[in-house]
Amino acid sequence: MSNLFTSAGGHPFDRAMAMEPAGANQFATRASKDYWNMVGPYGGITAAQMAQAVLQHPDRLGELVAITVNFAGAVGEGEVVIEAIPARTNRSTQHWIITMREKDAEGHWSTTTTATAMTALARKTWSDDECAMPQVPPSGEVARYVTDFRVEWLSRYNVRPLLGSYPEQWDGAISPSLTRMWVSDEPPRPLDVQALTALCDVFFPRIWLRRAKRVPIGTVTFSVYFHASEDELRQIGSEPVLAQAQGQGFRDGFFDQTAQIWAPGGTLLATSHQLVYYKE
Repeated sequence: MSNLFTSAGGHPFDRAMAMEPAGANQFATRASKDYWNMVGPYGGITAAQMAQAVLQHPDRLGELVAITVNFAGAVGEGEVVIEAIPARTNRSTQHWIITMREKDAEGHWSTTTTATAMTALARKTWSDDECAMPQVPPSGEVARYVTDFRVEWLSRYNVRPLLGSYPEQWDGAISPSLTRMWVSDEPPRPLDVQALTALCDVFFPRIWLRRAKRVPIGTVTFSVYFHASEDELRQIGSEPVLAQAQGQGFRDGFFDQTAQIWAPGGTLLATSHQLVYYKE
């Protein structure tokens, strides 16, 4: 690997997004230790890397509108190759198939992550946000969250919880899974599409809040829908955004979660949905 991946300088997120060409439609990178979770990288950073492969592709048309990432297996610490193929290009939309592969213990390439995405040219149309931002105190009036749950990726975010934080007692009590919080990159970094993708996965598992029991979990599939342009994101800079998530159904070893991200001024930036496996 070149010094593109080994340099100690720069923001941790930008280091995680660093890639170099590795063949036709292919980019080489590696899982980020700066965003490490319990047994692999934080899912949001993997999703952001899949988005990055599309966003830096020389044949990309327009801006990222939607991405769905499927986590087929754990991502290891070594090199990965992301292939981003523009499967079909229309006059104003483009559809992508994305695959992340790494070498297994025998040296054979295996697939860890798959994704589909759509990019599109923006058109000026009537616009509105029916999903309104809740009334909440400004981020500067909310204390930063500190937890004893030690995983590296949590150090990459400044979280200021308003509702539904990490359980203080693991007593099995049933509670609503709704969470609201102000959140931003740590250290501060201007918001862009890649960072917004990762932010949509910043929430603790809904089942931990719902039943106050830390059961093993793993996201199976994760979708993000982007409602703001790249220019609108640049105007936010490094200000915290309001993030909200809630579980919906919990049964047979799976639950789903829906989430919203708003700009400080109330504009809806992104919505997301994910399906999560849990083990009893």
